[in-house]
Amino acid sequence: MSENTSKNTITIDVHLNEEKHPTNISWNSTANPQEEKDRDCKAMLLSLFDKDHLDTYKIDLWTSEMQVAEMDRFMFQTLRALSDTYFKATRNQALANDMQRFVQYFGEETEIIPKENS
Repeated sequence: MSENTSKNTITIDVHLNEEKHPTNISWNSTANPQEEKDRDCKAMLLSLFDKDHLDTYKIDLWTSEMQVAEMDRFMFQTLRALSDTYFKATRNQALANDMQRFVQYFGEETEIIPKENS
């Protein structure tokens, strides 16, 4: 590590029931020292791209408190963010636009956003 780098630690705690299903998920980050307590959440998606194996490892968890409407909103917001991230990383406007069209469709079908009049 060079002298001009810093380190941030993100901690994720997952409490499981007897069936190994998440009952509580919380997280915290050293990048936000004002936030002294852990932040609770109902769901999380984590994807890590392994540099040696060129494969993606994922952890997708949600608690039993997560309602279907909340999962729809979570997926909508995640898909929207992924299309933005894809464009920032690749500058591939055509595919980013295609992804955004699907996000629009997903949002309309789940009634997170109103349907556009065609």
